[in-house]
Amino acid sequence: MDECDEPDCAATLKELDVFLDDELSASARLSISHHLAGCPDCHGAFDFHAELKIVIGEKCRNEEMPSDLLARIEQCFSTDFDNDGQIG
Repeated sequence: MDECDEPDCAATLKELDVFLDDELSASARLSISHHLAGCPDCHGAFDFHAELKIVIGEKCRNEEMPSDLLARIEQCFSTDFDNDGQIG
């Protein structure tokens, strides 16, 4: 295993959700797969994200959405959380 390189870790962690959703190019998937194979910390984060995605998916299928959840989500999209004058 190669020693973990911090910029590669940051790039890998940033792309984990897109990687799990299989929405990357073949070369980007290969690059992330290679990094995950050689970096125990990023691989641990990958395992966590993968398991979390499964749990959320199961919860979304098996439980009824609270009646006010959609309204709260919509409100988040119109809130400037970091007070920078921009949404998002």
